[in-house]
Amino acid sequence: MNITVFCGANTGNDAIYKEKAVELGQWIAKNNHQLVYGGGNVGLMGIVADTVLENNGKVIGIMPTFLVDKEIGHLAIHEFIEVETMSDRKDQMVEQGDVFIALPGGPGTLEEIAQTISWARVGQNDGPSILINVDGYYDYLELFFDKMVSEGFLSKEDRALTLFSDDWQEIEAFIENYETLIS
Repeated sequence: MNITVFCGANTGNDAIYKEKAVELGQWIAKNNHQLVYGGGNVGLMGIVADTVLENNGKVIGIMPTFLVDKEIGHLAIHEFIEVETMSDRKDQMVEQGDVFIALPGGPGTLEEIAQTISWARVGQNDGPSILINVDGYYDYLELFFDKMVSEGFLSKEDRALTLFSDDWQEIEAFIENYETLIS
């Protein structure tokens, strides 16, 4: 299974973010999944990729040309795909992914996972979207999604397509039992 991971090109201010990135990389490799990610060797991106590689896993990185130097493209991975634009990058990451996971990150991370969530609702993505809620990082976003339901902007069925968790057993169960709205 291809696990597309969206995450920061920074590591954040707390060591817990790095620890969760390592756990995610170990989980991907241990379960014989393949990592699909933004292609950088810095920040949480680099930590996840390096951890997958250190545990004999496979890694595909996708990066637009203008970011190769800025984000320091990770050229020691199995496949490095250089694309023209950020939209091309995101399209490739979604196209190649079976499951979509967001670690903590900034606006780019949020935009990427939001697209997979939105596309699941309209039948353009049949994979689960999971936000690794490290130390409550995504608590407010989870509350906002619940507010969307209570205010009538998101159905309970559509809300159930997204998981906020940092528990690997819960994440695995969510992936295993995921039912897409695509018919």
